Amino acid sequence: MTSKIGIADTTFARIDMYKIVEKAINDHGVSSKLERYTVPGIKDLPVACKKLIEELKCDIVIALGMPGPELIDKQCAHEASTGLIQVQLMTNKHILEVFVHIDEAKNDKELFDITYNRSYEHAVNALRLLEGKESLSKLAGRGIRQGRKSVGRLGE
Repeated sequence: MTSKIGIADTTFARIDMYKIVEKAINDHGVSSKLERYTVPGIKDLPVACKKLIEELKCDIVIALGMPGPELIDKQCAHEASTGLIQVQLMTNKHILEVFVHIDEAKNDKELFDITYNRSYEHAVNALRLLEGKESLSKLAGRGIRQGRKSVGRLGE
């Protein structure tokens, strides 16, 4: 059965995160239909994700956003995150929030690298989640990060 993956992205982002997700899914040879919904900013993502799930019948959604460095941007990111959680609970579907804050990086190259890695790896996580609830279990407790170097396991 072919899965349908919804991807909500924004015009505010400085990098086309959708293309990275699309590449990750294509690289893994999974036959999934992608449904894209682009909105202006991150606070618009929750309704886009809800529409992808309810109206466009997506099995899972990836929400891509790039909040700015100002305090108001961080507040908007938090509000968007809260909205995404609410949509997950309302629809009983996973939404993988992939936010890359512009001030995470010291320069444009580092921002691109973080964005590429986080977007790509979360696309792979979405594919794994579509395989079933235990598909990520073998990776539990390993300190795996997306966008940064993984920190590894403690106590073993």
